[in-house]
Amino acid sequence: MTLLPLELNAETYVNRELAWIEFNRRVLAEAQDARLPVLERLKFLAIFSNNLDEFYMVRVASYHDKISNGNLRPRPDGYSPNEVIYTVRDLVTDLINQQRQTLRQVFAELAQNGIEILKVSQLPPTLREAARRYYQRDVYPVLTPLAVDYARPFPFISNMSLSLAVWLKRNDEVPPADEEAPPQFVRLKIPDDVLPRILSLASIVKRHGGSEHEINNANNKFIWLEDLIAQNLDLLFPGMTLLETVSFRVTRNADIDYEFEQEEGVSHAPNTAIVSNMSQFIETSLKDRRFGSVVRLTVPHDISEMTLSRLISELGVVPDRDVYYVDGMLGASSLFQLYGIVERPDLRDTPYIPRLPEPIQNKVNLFDAIRERDILMQHPYDTFAPVEDFFRSAARDPQVLAIKTTLYRVGKNSPVVKALLEARDNDKQVTVLVELKARFDEENNLEWARALEQKGVHVTYGVEELPLKTHAKVALVVRREEDGVRRYVHLGTGNYNASTAKLYTDFGMFTCNDEIAEDISRLFNRLTGYAPATQYNRLLVAPEHLQSGLLALLDNEIRAVQAGGSSHVILKMNQLEEDAMILKLYEASQAGVQIDLIIRGLCCLRPDVPGLSENIRVRSIVGRFLEHGRVFYFPNAPSDQRIYCGSADWMRRNLLNRVEVVFPVSDPGLQRRLLRALRTQLMDNVGAWEMLRDGTYRHLTPPDEDSAINSQRVFMQDSFGLRFDDL
Repeated sequence: MTLLPLELNAETYVNRELAWIEFNRRVLAEAQDARLPVLERLKFLAIFSNNLDEFYMVRVASYHDKISNGNLRPRPDGYSPNEVIYTVRDLVTDLINQQRQTLRQVFAELAQNGIEILKVSQLPPTLREAARRYYQRDVYPVLTPLAVDYARPFPFISNMSLSLAVWLKRNDEVPPADEEAPPQFVRLKIPDDVLPRILSLASIVKRHGGSEHEINNANNKFIWLEDLIAQNLDLLFPGMTLLETVSFRVTRNADIDYEFEQEEGVSHAPNTAIVSNMSQFIETSLKDRRFGSVVRLTVPHDISEMTLSRLISELGVVPDRDVYYVDGMLGASSLFQLYGIVERPDLRDTPYIPRLPEPIQNKVNLFDAIRERDILMQHPYDTFAPVEDFFRSAARDPQVLAIKTTLYRVGKNSPVVKALLEARDNDKQVTVLVELKARFDEENNLEWARALEQKGVHVTYGVEELPLKTHAKVALVVRREEDGVRRYVHLGTGNYNASTAKLYTDFGMFTCNDEIAEDISRLFNRLTGYAPATQYNRLLVAPEHLQSGLLALLDNEIRAVQAGGSSHVILKMNQLEEDAMILKLYEASQAGVQIDLIIRGLCCLRPDVPGLSENIRVRSIVGRFLEHGRVFYFPNAPSDQRIYCGSADWMRRNLLNRVEVVFPVSDPGLQRRLLRALRTQLMDNVGAWEMLRDGTYRHLTPPDEDSAINSQRVFMQDSFGLRFDDL
């Protein structure tokens, strides 16, 4: 077979945004699966919408910026920025229509189980009156109607806010005989930032003195906040006649290009004067985000021409590019609220209780267990509690001298941060790199950083001469012991976040290996001091060494096959997009290396292209938990370095514009566990999708029920999956 040239073009490279849309299509497919409990289907509908919101705020917004800046150069996929935006709109419109059809089915099934979101006009008189009283006492006081006329300009519409466009006329206005009085326009913001958007009728009735019988009748009945407001506008506009009420929702550009992806080139530092004080830079960026340009206007499918024309004119959107028509309620990410408040365990997945890893089960002291052997965990199948205990034990152990860690997304009520604060109370030396640039978590991280600083923690925000995101997940504990000072390390693929550790699949490892501990010490010196020439013995660290290290590992597999051997590379990650890595994978495939890619999200590589990638297979797994771990297996590497875990996907931002850590798992027994996990996922025929060369995906199905393998369910029984005799 003739080998194709190693180059990226429309035939060899999938557009990143279209690849991401295919991922969200797979998320929607979970909601469409009638075998799932109905509340879990509702959750996936909310996830689908939340994903779209962030996609428009960041990725679509970046294309708006390119157009505004005159950067019309296409990527290797051949799409210009304008073509991307219009193609995205067509694909997303189709997906939204599918979502709405699924939503109607889910609502119907919920109604069959006694759970309903009703229109206020559908309520019986007693409930309608209770809802009106709730409106008068709890909603009316926080509403602020903003009229638009010659003295009052069209108001600023904040990002992701839901609004009502209201048209009115004065009851006492008498126009000339040959004219009609012009209607008056009012914008009314729905205050779902201070009030629940989905209101429980049982709570409303109970709050306003309803009987137990009335409360029971209202149980599991809900109404939308915007519908309640729309049905009671007469109280807000006395002396006016209501002509029309239409909801609309605005999405703004919220992209802060921390990782210089707009340039789509190699790593480079911005003007250091701009970021001379990182915390102030973040605060300013957060304020600017609220005022970004409009990138999406979502309206009901039956909106009147009068209202639509007014909104298009005032918001400055392009009608055939930025306006999206939706059948039903807007902003379906709010369905998370309904998922959270309905107490029906029979309509949810059976609760899963994570297990404690065997090496820790009978140990009083975690440090003793780590000293005996490296400990590998896969969350959430293995509990996250040992990671929290690692920090808590370090804070309280009198033998511990110092703690150093990186924090990316830690959550609102973080046990890890509380342990670090406790460590300072106990006079430990504590050093924390807090990543303030973690998108949409900036404000939360800034609050934690200030709390840590006030306790005397050494807080830093990144490498001074490279103000890039620090995405690495590492922690170091320095402990004085009888035979001298020993360093204990935790390395992971996921954040130090107890909440997401229950929802995301990630790998983590405890070790006190001297070489790895020394590398971690060097890394922290690099992060907090001046050490641009830092070298590492075992770790692959971005942005200096990770990409070159991965390319070298793939070159080694190519040489092994060319020398007459064999190779089966297995790579698990969230995203694959970086040009050089894709070209190297194509080169390896042409050389005869067998490559299996397990990629949850977007994949810009095209598999199974004759003469290029016929030795590459790509699959994606979507299921109950979000696949988040990264594992890289290179069978011909030295035995103690053939399998790696880490924080980095194979994207430009991870390899070139972030601080990332990828670490080897050296213990042969732990290597076999990771290989079991990878091979179990390669055998999945329930939650897995196979990527086709055109960039679409085919859902795998078992030939019969006895042959079904759902890797996530297997992991619930055994954290590392099926057992294989040949490992």
